[in-house]
Amino acid sequence: MATALFIFSIFLLLITSFNFFTIRRPKSVERIASPITVLIPVRNEAENIAELVTSLTRQSALDSVEIIFIDDSSEDGTGKLLSDAKSAGAPIKIINAPALPNDWLGKPWALQQGYLAARGEIIVTLDADVRLAPTAIAQTVSMLGTCDFISAYPKQIAKTFAERLVQPLLQWSWMTTVPLRIAERSSRTSLAVANGQFFLVRKEALDQIDGFKLIAAQVLDDMKLARTLISSGSHGGVADGSKLAQTRMYKNFNEIKAGYGKSLWSAFSNPIGATLAISFIFLTGIAPVLILLSGNPIGLFTYELIVLTRMLSAQRSDGRLLDSLLHPISSAILIYLIIYSWRMRGRVQWKGRTL
Repeated sequence: MATALFIFSIFLLLITSFNFFTIRRPKSVERIASPITVLIPVRNEAENIAELVTSLTRQSALDSVEIIFIDDSSEDGTGKLLSDAKSAGAPIKIINAPALPNDWLGKPWALQQGYLAARGEIIVTLDADVRLAPTAIAQTVSMLGTCDFISAYPKQIAKTFAERLVQPLLQWSWMTTVPLRIAERSSRTSLAVANGQFFLVRKEALDQIDGFKLIAAQVLDDMKLARTLISSGSHGGVADGSKLAQTRMYKNFNEIKAGYGKSLWSAFSNPIGATLAISFIFLTGIAPVLILLSGNPIGLFTYELIVLTRMLSAQRSDGRLLDSLLHPISSAILIYLIIYSWRMRGRVQWKGRTL
């Protein structure tokens, strides 16, 4: 088993290396003539509004852009802050989403309202905690190329120890398992990779699936949207957006637990899928240490290979290289979060709603 795991780790390193050198990356800025619509669903995001509006209104190299905020029944003054920004001259539009239907979740519902009002040929969806470089949208549109959709993966800011242990695993998980440039031309939904924090899609591709209707009740809306687009004949994937956008998703372990608790279960189609994911994390993160402790030096070699995949992922995402050495601890925490998410399914509170 130890030898097989070592060979498997070499295979993962090969995939990671392929992605490290071939992932789509920003090029020089080109002026974009296509009309762009940016959709930002917001619910209780008062702390983010000022910086977010500034980040969006500073976007350059775009001939035509409309910025639409969709307020999903905020209760913290988000709506007033948006109205004040618009009154002060910010070129934004504000839509108040109707009452949430029983068969929809908040984010897809808000995005659907924005989609129905959008006039752009390219739709950008953005989370409220993402901050964009001034040329982020223009450079990401350039990376789109012949694809129908693309998500420029933002730099994940991680300051506390808990964040540094967990957040890098997001990018590492697909950097080591999915050959990205092959996946973006594939019709296999199992190869889909996406991040809804900063997502671009051609409106004609969205039209093919009636906007966000088919992901109405999906917690993990970004991956489900990518899979739905692929099923309809569209193609796309993920790109390196670490120089274009950044975000800090969570600020402590309690926020991490709540955030991952609401969504990790949805990343797998069923408990069998979750079990396979836990097995993968255990084999690549914890088993090498156990093999080493049993006296077999191949465990050290396997650990070193996995750490190297983590370091390549960190280098490409502008992360901390040294945190890669803590991969076994990170793996144990992620396994706990997957189990927690399944146990708490339907009971976790997020933005005042139960998911």
